[in-house]
Amino acid sequence: MSNLINGRAIAEKIHAETAQKVAALKVRGLVPKLAVILVGESAPSAAYVKHKGLAAKKIGIDFALHPLPADTRRAAIIERINEIQSDPALSGLVVQLPLPEPLYTAEVLNAVLPEVDVDCLTHANLGKLVMNDQIIVPPTPGAVMSILENLGLSLAGKNVTIVGTGALVGRPLAIMMMNARASVTTVNSASRDIRQKCLHADVIVSGVGQKDLIRGDMVSPSAVVIDAGVDYVGKKMFGDVNVNEVRLKAAYVTPTPGGIGPITVARLLANTVILAERRSSLAL
Repeated sequence: MSNLINGRAIAEKIHAETAQKVAALKVRGLVPKLAVILVGESAPSAAYVKHKGLAAKKIGIDFALHPLPADTRRAAIIERINEIQSDPALSGLVVQLPLPEPLYTAEVLNAVLPEVDVDCLTHANLGKLVMNDQIIVPPTPGAVMSILENLGLSLAGKNVTIVGTGALVGRPLAIMMMNARASVTTVNSASRDIRQKCLHADVIVSGVGQKDLIRGDMVSPSAVVIDAGVDYVGKKMFGDVNVNEVRLKAAYVTPTPGGIGPITVARLLANTVILAERRSSLAL
């Protein structure tokens, strides 16, 4: 039976390092500040934002939530973004996704200044990621890398299959893993032979949001399987991976909940402090 990866334990290590940096900044009279814009009343999004706020306050980061009605238009969201990021004390700004109107998501995200873009979703920051010249990385792909680092697994020469090619997980993660010299295969809804692509992988990462997408017969005995998808059946959260099947086959697998989610929050807060440090050094 495989080992379940304890995401909460990895997250606590990251939080401890981030808290030390926060304390050092406070000695200099600086307090990192994270703002989140939440458009609409999506229960999963609200719950996730709540976790961010609690974790931020626990390690000493100021947290400000800016809720907006679901029918808020693009121009009004961008106006609020500009108001929030005019605050010189701001370290990071998140526009919680998904937005009720996904057709203008890119325009809204690119209204965020790259220097406070802790989700690393602006075109400017994604471009730096492509060129391997980034200051921070997107939190969920960063969480995947934290898991592999915690396992002591080098990606150089490894075969990786990424299931799902979305802008939040699959695409940036593929770039990061290629930069780490992995051989990366990406899978989308038009892909054929998905099972075989997964069976040949040393590392499988799924970020689709479809319960039971990854089954036990799709993984090799030595594989590390990381679940970055979220699906809800009623009020119960599931990932893409059927953990009960996969844990009998793979070397390591993340559970949902308790896997990638806590680490993603920890990486977001770590990004907030990294950008706070950078803004502080540039102001000197």
